[in-house]
Amino acid sequence: MEIDAPMLSKIERGERIAKKEHVKYACEILNISEEVLLPLWLADRVLNIIKDEKFALKTIKIVEKQIKTIEKNRTRE
Repeated sequence: MEIDAPMLSKIERGERIAKKEHVKYACEILNISEEVLLPLWLADRVLNIIKDEKFALKTIKIVEKQIKTIEKNRTRE
């Protein structure tokens, strides 16, 4: 994965989040679909940003609506 042992240890302990390319590489090694691991990786990133925010759930609902609008617009193009 082109990361050193101390960094891997921090990722395993939850002290650091793996980079997207590391997750993709793990998918290849473990023969797991990116569709399985990448959403989990992205969810961890979002959680780390908003977990201590008072309006975290409200924010997630707003983002969900925005993403649905973006996806709807993409299908129209």
